Amino acid sequence: MKKGSSAKEIIAELKAKANPESVEGMAQYGIVSKGVLGICMPTLREMARTLGKNHELAQELWEMDIFDARLLAIFIDDPEEVTERQMDRWVKDLDSWAICDGVCMHLFRDTPYAMSKAFEWSARDEEFVKRAGFAMMATLTVSDKESDDGVFLKFLPIIEKHSKDDRVYVRKAVNWALRQIGKRNLHLNKKAIASARRIARMNSKSARWIASDALRELESEKVQSRLKAKKKS
Repeated sequence: MKKGSSAKEIIAELKAKANPESVEGMAQYGIVSKGVLGICMPTLREMARTLGKNHELAQELWEMDIFDARLLAIFIDDPEEVTERQMDRWVKDLDSWAICDGVCMHLFRDTPYAMSKAFEWSARDEEFVKRAGFAMMATLTVSDKESDDGVFLKFLPIIEKHSKDDRVYVRKAVNWALRQIGKRNLHLNKKAIASARRIARMNSKSARWIASDALRELESEKVQSRLKAKKKS
C-alpha cells in the first residue's frame, strides 16, 4: 500500500491482514462490531502514517461499514475539515465502545464542535450516542489545555443527572468523565468528589457504582499527591 491508494485497494489489504483469532479475543472485551477483521492497532497506525491525512478517503472508508476501515478513517481524517453534519452522521453509526471512544479521542475532540457535541449527545437516548457525549467530556478534560474550570464544572450536573442510566457502556462513560474532571486539578477534584458523594446517595445501583469507583480514585493518595504537586509547580 502507498500514499494515494484507493479505498478499494485499502480494503483489499485490510482483508488480507485479517486475524480471526484476534476477532475472538476482541469479542471477549465487548468489541463486537460490523465487519471486525482483527487488525492490530500498530498496523492500522502504520497504514495511516503511509496514507497521510485525507478527508475524502476517510469518508469512503467509513462508509465501507467495516470496523477496521472505520478506525483507519478516524486516523486519516482531518479534524479541520470535519463538519458538524459529518459528526452527527458518524455518531449514528457507532455500534461498539471501541469505535465510539476511538472517534472521540482521535478525531472529534479536535474539531470546533467538540464541546457543543458533548452537551448535545449526552442528552440523547441511543446508548452509543450517549456514551459519545460523555466520552467527549472525558477526552476534552484531558486535551483542552486552554478552557478554565467553569467549562468543566458545567459537565458535573449532567453527569449527576445521567448517573442512574444502568446501561453498561453509558455507566462506564459517565464514570470516566467524572474521574477525568476530578483529575484535572485540585479545585475540580473537590467539585468532582462532591458530585460523586451526591451520586452515591441516589437510589440506583448504577449511580452507587459510579460514585464508589470514582471516589476510590479521586480520593486516593496517588491522585491527591499528584494534584498537590501540580499546584505547586
